[in-house]
Amino acid sequence: MKSTKTLKIVIVGGVAGGMSAAARLRRQSEEAEIVVFERGEAVSFANCGLPYYIGDVIQDRAELLLQTPASLKARFNIDVKIRHEVVSIDRNRKSVSVRDLASGKVFEEHYDKLVLSPGAEALRPPIPGLNSSRVFTLRNMSDTDAIKKFVTERRLKNAVVIGAGFIGLEMAENLCHLGARVSVIEALPQVMNVVDPEIAATVALHMREKGVELFLSQSVVSVRDNVDGLEITLSSGKTLQTEMAILSIGVKPESQLAKLAGLAIGDRGGILVNEFLQTSDEHIYAAGDAVETKNMVTGKVGITPLAGPANKQGRLIADNIAFGNVRKFRGTIGTGIAKVFDLSVGSTGANEKTLGAAGIPFESVLIHPASHAGYYPGAQTITIKMLFSPVDGCILGAQAVGQEGVDRRLDVLALAVHKGLTVADLEEYEHVYAPPFSGAKDPVNLAAYVAINVLSGRLNTLTLVDFEKIDRNTVTVVDVRTRGEFEAGSILGALNIPVDKLRERLSQIPTGKPVIVFCAVGLRAYVSARILMQSGFSNVRSLSGGYYSYAQIERMKIV
Repeated sequence: MKSTKTLKIVIVGGVAGGMSAAARLRRQSEEAEIVVFERGEAVSFANCGLPYYIGDVIQDRAELLLQTPASLKARFNIDVKIRHEVVSIDRNRKSVSVRDLASGKVFEEHYDKLVLSPGAEALRPPIPGLNSSRVFTLRNMSDTDAIKKFVTERRLKNAVVIGAGFIGLEMAENLCHLGARVSVIEALPQVMNVVDPEIAATVALHMREKGVELFLSQSVVSVRDNVDGLEITLSSGKTLQTEMAILSIGVKPESQLAKLAGLAIGDRGGILVNEFLQTSDEHIYAAGDAVETKNMVTGKVGITPLAGPANKQGRLIADNIAFGNVRKFRGTIGTGIAKVFDLSVGSTGANEKTLGAAGIPFESVLIHPASHAGYYPGAQTITIKMLFSPVDGCILGAQAVGQEGVDRRLDVLALAVHKGLTVADLEEYEHVYAPPFSGAKDPVNLAAYVAINVLSGRLNTLTLVDFEKIDRNTVTVVDVRTRGEFEAGSILGALNIPVDKLRERLSQIPTGKPVIVFCAVGLRAYVSARILMQSGFSNVRSLSGGYYSYAQIERMKIV
């Protein structure tokens, strides 16, 4: 075997995983020969910034190009060949066949170690008319240039986004920035399926306030070109007329090259790798959107198409090639965030659906604290949902939405999930505090306090989903807000007893039925539940998220 210093490493695909591996390899060895083949026109670009360039938030295209073949050669002595597609791998000869897309010429390149970072491609289901030239996807610079050209030349007036995930919502916002009227079609009953309905409702209502028309629980049946653009027919029978459509319903790993080479492929169609990110061939590593890795919360193997994990995997592969499998990849937890107009919304770890599918028991809390001290001007509401183990309080996942401070809280919660911290750890979490930045009790602390109350039995919560399933005739629902709040809107059939009057009006609450208490966001309901539980009421639960979340869910049903 050659010395690691004189290895020839061929990397298929640039951007996050491939270029992280290439740059790290060079820093580890000045003598290694490093060749990168990228079939696109850009080897290193800010793919997360593409929607913002289309929407004129980023106005200079050059800002998206992080490195060029010339700059990579000058700084790292890496031989980067763009517009070169690797078409096959000969594992016996340890070589790849490469097509120069400019000339059509095919040549062979040998390797000692091969790194696959081909990424993923946009899903295109077999829907009639979806191959129209007015239906775009957004994965690379070529896609970006095509969309930018279209919207600029036509001075776009209306557009449809198919799919309400991260990219879909970012594109909806940025098309609105261009002055277009935007409609979003989503087959699921909510936007952003990585979060639970309580969080998604806040995002959907905000989008409608910004003029975006949402078509939830509806799928596209057909697309037809006409003289005015596109006619899109939905599963409800409704038709939409639009100038263009952005297809953003997900991605699938580009694993065909690996499959043709006989490498092991997983159930999700991704390249299977071991803990060192080696494929089934010890001389071939793989990273990024094309690989299947373990979810650290559920233990299941799947695809995580995010830039963060791809960059980390590329770096790890470089060390393992240079030093001989010295680092293990533990897995991912799927942390992500998006800007949706004035809101930030994100998640980390597992949501309720994922935990349920994996058969993992969990409890959850839903709170609405202020982003910083309430007495300091400008405090905004943050909604945080945290999921944790009912056995040991281990943090399993979290979601948050709000106008300020969402990213900082999610970063803390992501670290908690990644390191296996518990609600008790977060209760003791010490944060930076001054009135413009937080309260003396940070929202993360508050979520932990509520979770500890649940684990200890001092508080029994009821989720909004479970509340909807209850026969209201079998329970007593008590609104412990003020009379004015109650009259402004409440849950149908609720009994209004303000928390400060509760002790003197206990006799008004039937003792033979379970009691469900709620307030605006949860604090007064907790106080009320403690009063009732210590006054002889044995079955008392607090409605998680309070009337704030209940009202948003109800608004989504009728809008």
